[in-house]
Amino acid sequence: MSHRIERLSLKGEGLTGDGLTVALALPGEEVEGEADNGRIDRPRIVTPVADRVRPPCRHFASCGGCALQHGSDAFVAGWKTQVVERALAGQGLEAPVRPILTSPPASRRRAVLAGRRTKKGVLVGFHARASDVVTEIPDCRLLHPDLMAALPAAAAATLLGASRKGALAITVTRSEDGVDMAVAEAKPLDTALRIDLAALAESHDLARLSWNGEQLAERRPPRQAMGRAHVVPPAGAFLQATEAGQAALTQAVREALDGARKVADLFAGAGTFALPLAETAEVQAVEGSAAMLAALDRGWRGAPGLKRVTTEARDLFRRPLLPVELARVEAVVIDPPRAGAEAQCAEIARSDLARVAMVSCNPVTFARDAKRLCSGGFRLDWVQPVDQFRWSGHVELAAQFSR
Repeated sequence: MSHRIERLSLKGEGLTGDGLTVALALPGEEVEGEADNGRIDRPRIVTPVADRVRPPCRHFASCGGCALQHGSDAFVAGWKTQVVERALAGQGLEAPVRPILTSPPASRRRAVLAGRRTKKGVLVGFHARASDVVTEIPDCRLLHPDLMAALPAAAAATLLGASRKGALAITVTRSEDGVDMAVAEAKPLDTALRIDLAALAESHDLARLSWNGEQLAERRPPRQAMGRAHVVPPAGAFLQATEAGQAALTQAVREALDGARKVADLFAGAGTFALPLAETAEVQAVEGSAAMLAALDRGWRGAPGLKRVTTEARDLFRRPLLPVELARVEAVVIDPPRAGAEAQCAEIARSDLARVAMVSCNPVTFARDAKRLCSGGFRLDWVQPVDQFRWSGHVELAAQFSR
């Protein structure tokens, strides 16, 4: 029995009209295959569409690190733009949506690898689709070459620290000073393992190595550029996935808040936007993680010529900034996690603020929060989609709101 693919899910998988999920299929294609629990994982493409291309990576068929290498670049860009437009339309919103900005191949500077012990040695790579099988990725087209060069270090860490039952989660981050590796779900540390891991960091020239949340070695502080400042984030901390993506989002935020002299950065992280904005404005940075704010503060103090940056550790889900607090600034940038910032946007809508820049990694919660702002008197001026998770189902965006 054949099935027609009607659209893609938000994960980039094909969906049929009768509710089947079909891996590696594109809208308009006819497919055949055995369905299991509502899925066809290995479809036969009966009638491919013109947008189907040969995947650039030889690992694509078995690796779960990418979802959309079988679609042309133009198709993926158009689909991700549609995801944003449909999310807005679902809330009754319209705004100019700018052409999407896509990060180049081999530019991901942060990834979480899986490391598993086997009878013959170790496997390091990404999990296969909908599986706990680990696929090796020696020719990955996604990761920056510096991260590819760290695969042997990840393999060595797996050999030392993985049990035969589970997989390590190995976060590798490219910094200006070398690879920053944070290993989780690993064996507990003892004296012998500490000695072996210190030797591993030395032999593989890691900038920093952390193990189950404990820093073991920092041979060089792994700095990240944020405007003119340099920040050393906590091990494994959130970081924009590519330099090009960070630059695109930062430029959009600068444009949205141009001319503002006092700004609040909400969900500020380690200063991705606060520190570039501090080149022209005083910034109040608010973030739930005290460790992230400490890194931001050290980066600010080490960068000459920036305007004043103050920090406040605060849970913005439970204690959003109120209108009386927002009255101290002229504009706000807000970059919440995937859940969005419903409570904070309700307070912004009640405030007298005239301008807001919002950054989001989830168009659905963005549209919900944008509706709240627009119901409170704001206008959504424009939306800038950014694709820094190339070949995945993810799309990010920045947007400008004004009264």
